[in-house]
Amino acid sequence: MKIRFIGATHEVTGSKHLITTDAGKKILLDCGMFQGKGKETDSSNRDLGFEPREIDHIILTHAHIDHSGLIPYLYTLGFEGSVICTDATRNLCSLMLPDSGFIQEHDNKWYNKKLAKKGLPTVKPIYTHEDAVASMKLFISVAINRKFKIDENITVQFTNAGHMLGSAVANVSIKENGKITKIAYTGDVGRPTNRIVKPPAPFPQADILITESTYGDRIHDSQHESEDALLKVVIDTCVNKGGKLIIPSFSVGRTQEIVLSLNNWFNQDRLPRIDIYVDSPLSVNVTEVFRMHPECYNKNLRQVMESDSDPFGFERLHYIKHVNDSKRLNKTKKPCVIISASGMAEAGRVKHHIANSIDDHKNTILIVGYCAPTTLGARLQQGDAKISIFGVEHYINAEIKRLESFSGHGDYVEMADFLECQNKDELSKIFLVHGDIKAAEHYKKHLQKRGFKNIEIPERDYEITI
Repeated sequence: MKIRFIGATHEVTGSKHLITTDAGKKILLDCGMFQGKGKETDSSNRDLGFEPREIDHIILTHAHIDHSGLIPYLYTLGFEGSVICTDATRNLCSLMLPDSGFIQEHDNKWYNKKLAKKGLPTVKPIYTHEDAVASMKLFISVAINRKFKIDENITVQFTNAGHMLGSAVANVSIKENGKITKIAYTGDVGRPTNRIVKPPAPFPQADILITESTYGDRIHDSQHESEDALLKVVIDTCVNKGGKLIIPSFSVGRTQEIVLSLNNWFNQDRLPRIDIYVDSPLSVNVTEVFRMHPECYNKNLRQVMESDSDPFGFERLHYIKHVNDSKRLNKTKKPCVIISASGMAEAGRVKHHIANSIDDHKNTILIVGYCAPTTLGARLQQGDAKISIFGVEHYINAEIKRLESFSGHGDYVEMADFLECQNKDELSKIFLVHGDIKAAEHYKKHLQKRGFKNIEIPERDYEITI
């Protein structure tokens, strides 16, 4: 068999790894969209490097768009195979993929107006809301830990990866010529102290391991320290300065974790009496999916629910759906917290909130996770005096802060601890993906110090015969 690394190589987006068996079966591990690469993004997403009609199955580790976002595109190009994932991942994708299509249609309309003014030909979105809805018929959901037989030679079993609701390690067993090869693809690895979901679980012994390296060169603060730091930012901004706190946040996972922290402070009477807004229709709907999957919750959250039946709702927390209500938030001068998508501040309503708040020294923009280098979230952290948003120059007078401990990704010690469930001598090859080269190289050295061997950092389109 062959494994080809197509996306998330030397970078943290566009996850796609193609297995081709000796019998010609083609299995795609994740089908992620490239994000935050500026002008390159569109061409990187459209030029797949393989024929979608030839793909038999997509094994999907979790619902984040950089892992799932091109599934509808493959569908429009003739992919008719199955998408195999966990129950929660399927439910999240049923919201996130149509939302991605809607955003593309909206952005495409604006972009085409600019092209038309220049007399240039217009372009089509990669896929539409309708395409994404139609592609959901290809999804097959499988419970965590249950073995699912794809055919007489291929079996997949999902084990908990602890990164977000429904996230899983894909453990794939392939029988060829009387020999079974076991491939473990971790997707994104969570932290042992996630606020909502269960921690990553040991996974079956593998021969080939494909694993992420996003924070391969960083150590996170403890959960307790990061929560205290967040509360301090809320008080400093909204009470001491009387300003707005804008938090760009991914709609899935990150938003719910922040809301849960705020909910717990509210229950403890530590949260200032200010209004909290979750301004993202997708976040509102995703939170409902979270409520549907208590089987994913960890012990701490289940304990909270013994005295608080709704940990994602409390007095003065408002979920905003309608665009007019969002626009009103841009005009309000009263102290408040606005949590809005997207997490890298590259698209969505949060971009408008930043544009309307960035020139006021009373306000704070808080980055709570990794931002790809070319995104607005990353550019805000560079320390420049001015920044361009929607083509308009803004002076950066608001305070820019960062709290990466809210990330759903483990740091390099946490990720390496997770891999200790494997017998190192039985791993014939380890591939580090989903990390920039500096992070991946640091993580490789750390793993080698812990006794892991045969570690490679594949470049894009690198192919290996197993």
